[in-house]
Amino acid sequence: QAQLIESGGGSVQAGNSLRLSCSASGRPFSGAYMAWFRQDPMKGRVFVAAINWNYGSTYYGDSVKARFTISRDNAKSALYLDMTSLRPEDTATYYCAARSTEHEYGIPVAAGSYDLWGQGTQVTVSS
Repeated sequence: QAQLIESGGGSVQAGNSLRLSCSASGRPFSGAYMAWFRQDPMKGRVFVAAINWNYGSTYYGDSVKARFTISRDNAKSALYLDMTSLRPEDTATYYCAARSTEHEYGIPVAAGSYDLWGQGTQVTVSS
């Protein structure tokens, strides 16, 4: 069974950048979408960004638009999140997620729409 493994988290000062990576181990990823979520103590898992694995189209949460970029490397079954202009409110555990099947209404943003999750990687942004 495929597993998702995140890496790249860490502690940075506000205004700096980080790159998160997610690798699908076990077998090549052949699903429909991959996404990044982050854990909010009050809201639960909050949508950050997602990508259509086959076509490359992307979608972002409002709070990260123009600052974060999601990308993938199909050959490596790898997903990335380039985070720039980081803010203290970006502090969270970030999770990689995957969905194996097509979604009727386009790129899904609900955590419940994804069926495979990584273990999370911590990002801490200090002011």
